[in-house]
Amino acid sequence: MNVFSSSLSKGMLAAAMAASTLLSTPAHAFADDDARKAILDLRQQLRQATEQNQRATLQLADQIESLQREVARLRGQVEQASRPAPPSASNTNAGGEGATASDPKEQAAYDGAIDLYRKGQYKEASDALAAFATLYPNSQLAPTAQFYLGSSRYMLKDYKGSIEQLQSLVKQSPDNARAPDALLVVAGSQVELNDRAGAKATLQRLIKTYPGTPAADAANKRLQLLQ
Repeated sequence: MNVFSSSLSKGMLAAAMAASTLLSTPAHAFADDDARKAILDLRQQLRQATEQNQRATLQLADQIESLQREVARLRGQVEQASRPAPPSASNTNAGGEGATASDPKEQAAYDGAIDLYRKGQYKEASDALAAFATLYPNSQLAPTAQFYLGSSRYMLKDYKGSIEQLQSLVKQSPDNARAPDALLVVAGSQVELNDRAGAKATLQRLIKTYPGTPAADAANKRLQLLQ
């Protein structure tokens, strides 16, 4: 009887273990399926995030390239506006701006500074024009000298200095022939400083104050690109 009971107990234990194994197997399989599904979902999310990041990167690159082209075009117009006008029969001073000085030394100082600007020696031109402004503050040539001083500083990438000089020119001599061009260079400096709102305001001011001028025409085109 003891042997039978012992055998029965062993048989029942084995059956119980087998049943336990059978019952536990589906649970493990279910857990593995969940894990695999979670991994697949995570991979899909990662793939989507990567694709979105790549699209965003390409869009940013396009925006940067567009802005660089925009700045390059504005630089070209600013440099064109900053060039001294050529002399003519009725306009014989080296700056080609119409006014002349009665003092030969004053005229020579101005012509020498403008000649440096023409040659692209902007640092030397800036120094010479600043010296001229100090020596001859009341000269008829002073506003034009101030324009080229601001333009020299623009060429030297001293954009804040350029803005200061040219805004002062427009304030002091709003009717000067170079005032519209001065505002165009101011807007160019503001773009270089990433002050797009300031550049837009300057261009709008130029268009409103000096309509019909070549600078205003250029400002209209620049304003469209800055919208």
